[in-house]
Amino acid sequence: MSFMPGQPLTAVVQRIQIEKLRHGENLILGFSIGGGIDQDPGQNPFSDDKTDKGIYVTRITPRGPADVAGLRMGDKIMQVNGWDMTMVTHDRARKRLTKKNEDVVRLLVTRRSLEEAVKQSMGSYPRQ
Repeated sequence: MSFMPGQPLTAVVQRIQIEKLRHGENLILGFSIGGGIDQDPGQNPFSDDKTDKGIYVTRITPRGPADVAGLRMGDKIMQVNGWDMTMVTHDRARKRLTKKNEDVVRLLVTRRSLEEAVKQSMGSYPRQ
């Protein structure tokens, strides 16, 4: 998925709500991220577009909060609790996800399988 910064973006998204797991003073999400506008997009194994500086899920803890909620490795995070994540640094994304005063994280994510399913369904109907 590629787009021009500052231009409207159309994406097929899925809502995912993760309830953080309290572990002492820490709130655990159960996933790791990669990417950001300050990172090298050429190192992103989840995007065919090597200019994509989005935030991607790079690791999921089995049976952790993110896994239970349905987040998948390779998901591109578009929003966190209503905040746009399409043009943020890696550190800004991490801070938005790990706010101490939020027990729940609401994500909008897109994934390749969602886009492919929509393209297939659109191709199966006659165009008018």
